[in-house]
Amino acid sequence: MEQIIDSVHINFDEKSLWTLNVALALVMFGIALEISLNDFKRLLKTPKPVLVGVICQFLLLPAITFALVWMVEPVPSMALGMFMVAACPGGNVSNFFTHLSKGNSALSVTLTAIATLLAIFMTPLNLSFWGGMYAPTASILKEVSISPLEMVELVALLLGVPLILGMVVNRYWSKTAKRMAKGFKLGSLLFFVILVFLALYKNSGVFMEYVLYVFWLVVVHNLVALLTGFSVAKFLGLSQENVRSITIETGIQNSGLGLLLIFTFFDGLGGMALLTAFWGIWHLVSGLILGSVWGYRPIEKEKLV
Repeated sequence: MEQIIDSVHINFDEKSLWTLNVALALVMFGIALEISLNDFKRLLKTPKPVLVGVICQFLLLPAITFALVWMVEPVPSMALGMFMVAACPGGNVSNFFTHLSKGNSALSVTLTAIATLLAIFMTPLNLSFWGGMYAPTASILKEVSISPLEMVELVALLLGVPLILGMVVNRYWSKTAKRMAKGFKLGSLLFFVILVFLALYKNSGVFMEYVLYVFWLVVVHNLVALLTGFSVAKFLGLSQENVRSITIETGIQNSGLGLLLIFTFFDGLGGMALLTAFWGIWHLVSGLILGSVWGYRPIEKEKLV
């Protein structure tokens, strides 16, 4: 199975790739419509929850993913897919799930904004570092010979530019931004689903053949991500609202960005693309379940920490 799945390449033509680019940029623009400079200023006023969220997202999750890969030893291309998912910023639906769970929505939006900016550099850096630390995936990275600078440029174009444009609209046309944001909330979720199914549509045979192998890897990895955010936030004594927000921000990843990078730089490498695409499906399920369960559980009144 190893040799077969590592040699599989997902079919994705230029038109589909262009659609992925546009869809992801629109998703980020929609998120940015509700982001302002005040969200970044919160970092100075209440830095602890934001710093905990950023550390969980960009330092702890990639490191714990490396430990998980080392213990489980999945096929190399799927291991690299796990590193890719862990290197991506929080997913575009994390704000929705945070609101559903009665978490701290302001913290969620702040983390989304900061993680999006940091991802321009941290996503390529984490993928190169942790992927290079594990011998089977290091060999794939050497074969592909990707330029970290090229990846930085693409991520900046897909995340940074839409973020800035959305914030500009929010700053100067706030009423218009609020009206647009309502539609974009639903639209971003639909776009994300389309992203995933677009990646799988022409390759349904390959996906169905390996779905059982991919399933348990994604479920365990996603559970580890959620537990990382929850346990660290809980251990550091953050409020229940903030614990919920950081848990969701750590466990809901922007796998749409991951897919785009895979199709652009890795030629749709089979195991990598399948794992990332299935993550995009599964984290919607896990996020909805967790958000709904927490949404029914009242939060005791307490001072936010």
